[in-house]
Amino acid sequence: MTAWESIAKELFSGVIGMGDPSVWMMFLIGGILIYLGVKKDYEPMLLFPMGVGCILANIPGHFAVIPTGGEPGFLSVLYEAGIANELFPVLIFIAVGAMCEFDPLIRAPYVMLFAAAAHFGIFAAALLASMAGFPFNEAASIGIIGAADGPTTIFVAQKFATNLLAPLTVTAFCYMSLVPIIQPPIVKLLTTKKERMIRMPFKAEKPVSWTARFLFPLMVVLIAGILAPISVPLIGALMFGNLLKVSGVTDSLSNAAQNELSNLVTLLLGITVGATMTAENILTMDVLKILVLGAFAFVFDTVGGVLFAKLANLFLKKKINPMIGACGISAFPMSGRVIAKMALKEDPSNYIIQHAMGVNVAGQVASVVAGGLVLALIPVLG
Repeated sequence: MTAWESIAKELFSGVIGMGDPSVWMMFLIGGILIYLGVKKDYEPMLLFPMGVGCILANIPGHFAVIPTGGEPGFLSVLYEAGIANELFPVLIFIAVGAMCEFDPLIRAPYVMLFAAAAHFGIFAAALLASMAGFPFNEAASIGIIGAADGPTTIFVAQKFATNLLAPLTVTAFCYMSLVPIIQPPIVKLLTTKKERMIRMPFKAEKPVSWTARFLFPLMVVLIAGILAPISVPLIGALMFGNLLKVSGVTDSLSNAAQNELSNLVTLLLGITVGATMTAENILTMDVLKILVLGAFAFVFDTVGGVLFAKLANLFLKKKINPMIGACGISAFPMSGRVIAKMALKEDPSNYIIQHAMGVNVAGQVASVVAGGLVLALIPVLG
């Protein structure tokens, strides 16, 4: 090859690479993610950067990810700095903790039962994934999609299924964004109109004391950490963020966690995860299986929560609206809002938002506990 031919090949590497059909397929996938975020408003803070990252990572001959001249591209730097060492998921949990209001959970600890039932899909999907031929570590990582918690999925996958990080993360975030589409038909299928119209009147609850609000996150960290030490980064970051909020003396840090930290890390996390979506990582039969298993996990989460609420009604004199059981997933506050809107659609004067959000907050804690449990079980059972 002459010098001119070499130069021409370098200059036109992008044009030559566009002949690969997989490149166009990945552009299409990136475009769909952008469309869902921008036009459909499905988790735009995540899907939009992910779609852009996907397109950048699949431009032939680029240097955004592929090292050139011995130096890694900027997306590779972000990956190593924030995903490979689990930094971004932990920072996200600090931000989420600062946003959470645990008062409903402290007043009514029994709502954790609904949250636990709504995480049934994790273990059901993990079992099904194992039956589908995935090794136990990968099957458990697939199951964690059912936690409806993208950062938890990243954290677990990075430790035990690095090769599946891209499809697992994308699947988790995409299904999180589709909660308004996935949950309503399942809830309607499992409940009658009469059940969906059950009223749960608003109660003017006594304020939770500052002492209880401050001690609650500390006790959760200690209990979860002692039972599953490997979960400390997850539960510790979540509760640290909440302590910033409830302490009353770190308002500036709490506000920074809820706003600047949340926005910055979400931005970097989205584009970095999108950059892992290369053709060799995404266009495989295993990814198709993961998409199906992820949907299975989400469906069974909703089914588990609603059926548990219906079961509880068999023993309760004062019936609860079984739809709130679906709020036990970690998609906070989206799931709580979706269920509250469903109740209003059935009866415009039926406001169950207080109860739905209480269960949804419990689901946020349950997702981290479930992630810690999976982290603890994989080394033992794998």
